[in-house]
Amino acid sequence: MSVLKEPGKRSIQVEIEVPGTPDEVWQAIATGNGVTAWFTRTDIDEREGGTMTHYMGGGASSGTVTGWDPPRRFAYEGPNYLPGAPNLATEIHVEARSGGTCVVRLVNSLFTDASDWDGQLEDLKGGWPAFLAILRVYLTSFAGQSAAMRELAGFTEGPKDAAFARLLDAAGIGGAAVGARVETGSGAPPLTGVVEPSGEKARLVRIQSPASGVAYFGAHDCGGPVMVWMNLYVYGENAEADAALLEPAWQSWMSERFPMPAAPEGEAGTTPVDAPPPV
Repeated sequence: MSVLKEPGKRSIQVEIEVPGTPDEVWQAIATGNGVTAWFTRTDIDEREGGTMTHYMGGGASSGTVTGWDPPRRFAYEGPNYLPGAPNLATEIHVEARSGGTCVVRLVNSLFTDASDWDGQLEDLKGGWPAFLAILRVYLTSFAGQSAAMRELAGFTEGPKDAAFARLLDAAGIGGAAVGARVETGSGAPPLTGVVEPSGEKARLVRIQSPASGVAYFGAHDCGGPVMVWMNLYVYGENAEADAALLEPAWQSWMSERFPMPAAPEGEAGTTPVDAPPPV
């Protein structure tokens, strides 16, 4: 088990080496635009005690900035999405290395001795590497640029691995190796780019056209239907306008290929499960 256990605390850690100075990396991990560029749409009141709000899955979740030590340590704590679970604390440390790189180390902690939520911590440890890989792409090719982010999600039958393969095949990028140039297939909105390293649980494409950015394809087992998604990160001077232009076509494609399951007879048509975010 990868959960670290201390008296009154349980935590997980992940890290990645990225290009940039500590100040450049800090802008990417401790500002609203920076976090939007690799995780989810975010607002940050940039000070200790300030409010940090993530916009994810059609809702908003706010927490409090608990650590503000530029450019070394940023920390925040917010409500957990699991009923009855303690607040989830996040720390991001930036450590300079020789050669113009930094190590970003992310720690999630639950302040409890109970093992009830160890599964959640394991899921978090499995989910963060793909987002940190997007951070690396952003700092490598787009550092400091304005960012816009859109979430596009649908549902399909499991198991998760089959659902994920179905998503990639539908987009026309199934089987592409890291470093390969890809182009979406017939029926999918046009997109060309290069496959970036991301691990087995995700597929990242550094977008070259029709805009600059990253497309993150993934899947999450919701305990019934499997949620599949494409997170679209767009960078540049016109990031927000470009994202607004791309979103409708991809949302239409997702809704057609991976529609929301029908609600049981007599019930309103709502999301079939309250699916937690992948992290």
